[in-house]
Amino acid sequence: MNYFSGYRYNNRSSLLIKAQDIMKISRRISDYLIPDLVQLNEKGADNKFVYYTGDIIRYSDSLINNISKAENELFQDSRSKYVNSVAHVMDRLFRYCETLEQANSNGKDFLGVLRKELLKFQKIHSTWKLKY
Repeated sequence: MNYFSGYRYNNRSSLLIKAQDIMKISRRISDYLIPDLVQLNEKGADNKFVYYTGDIIRYSDSLINNISKAENELFQDSRSKYVNSVAHVMDRLFRYCETLEQANSNGKDFLGVLRKELLKFQKIHSTWKLKY
């Protein structure tokens, strides 16, 4: 580990902190939605929305990983690849929120909290990507 990666790790960026908040919220929402969505439908098939709950967790984790990689990457080309990945993952999270809001569950109202945090994240991201 070089000097800069240790320095960045100890002084976490505000974008990374916000991504960790999004991860916590995503896990809580998923935990709340799964009991409602795990039931089989009339035809005996899985509820398609149950898989989206796992996707918001997976993509939230991907946000954290891509931000960390971008902040610790020494080469500009690799760094820009991770910065672009963060924007792509953020867009996917917005789409999954929209999809989950169509689910038949009491917990879908909490997705508004996640969307608000994603909007805050988007604002921080716009200034963060200029740095990298």
